[in-house]
Amino acid sequence: MPEANDSFLEGFILMGISDHPQLEIIFFMVILFSYLLTLLGNSTIILLSWLDARLHTPMYFFLSNLSTLDLAFTTSSVPQMLINLWGPDKTISYGGCVTQLYVFLWLGATECILLVVMAFDRYVAVCRPLHYTTIMNPRLYWLLAAIAWLGGLSNSVIQSTFTLQLPLCGHRRVDNFLCEVPAMIKLACGDTSLNEVVLNGVCTFFTAVPLSVILISYCYIAQAVLKIHSVEGQRKAFNTCLSHLVVVLLFYGSAIYGYLLPAKTSNQDQGKFISLFYSVVTPTVNPLIYTLRNREVKGALRRLLGKGRSLG
Repeated sequence: MPEANDSFLEGFILMGISDHPQLEIIFFMVILFSYLLTLLGNSTIILLSWLDARLHTPMYFFLSNLSTLDLAFTTSSVPQMLINLWGPDKTISYGGCVTQLYVFLWLGATECILLVVMAFDRYVAVCRPLHYTTIMNPRLYWLLAAIAWLGGLSNSVIQSTFTLQLPLCGHRRVDNFLCEVPAMIKLACGDTSLNEVVLNGVCTFFTAVPLSVILISYCYIAQAVLKIHSVEGQRKAFNTCLSHLVVVLLFYGSAIYGYLLPAKTSNQDQGKFISLFYSVVTPTVNPLIYTLRNREVKGALRRLLGKGRSLG
């Protein structure tokens, strides 16, 4: 028992790529640059959605929720990741690891639900355009956002708590860049079969099922877009929906690989780089995907910059 308590007293060691120390400075620079881009891009979307009256719509309400989530998602893991990559100290306190475990899973599960909500918003906008404002009223879209955040939190409380009950037998070396459920299951010294069954069941519910719903909704959206007579209308609907679909495939693809493969048997090197992908890369590219093909966001940014110049 004293050996099992060592982790509580000494914390954990996040191995990252410590077996390739010559790469650590490269990873540090790339991750730092990506993190700064994430802060800039997502903060810009939140600011524009708040300041520009033309963006006070359900679509941009959900997009600002996604940007807020991405900011918190990366901030829950990247600063500790950068500290561990910068110097020889790879430790994280027990409390820090537990906090990261709960917050990271909460925000990841919330994004799973939020992307379904955003797909529903696009479905109503394209397939029921005449009833859009009636259906997507403020009460409904605030309710949907609350369901996403609270649903993700409930999943995290249950699954993280269940994972933390596993015996560690003094094991402290987490072979990952961060504390997350699959890595903690690998660390355990007891029978983890029940934890893996629960992990697969919950993650199927939060990834495979929502992805299937989103893809089915996009089949209906594609049919509706093809019936639009205006070429401009088709292009606008296509660009908006394509941006969301790319984000969906990036996020769910990496999450399914990272969480649905058996935790004890999957390749750990691949697993930790997948973790790096959905914790660093996806939040960085989301603002780029949503803004590069979106005239409304680019227009709002130009108007904001124009006001800044006129005030200066």
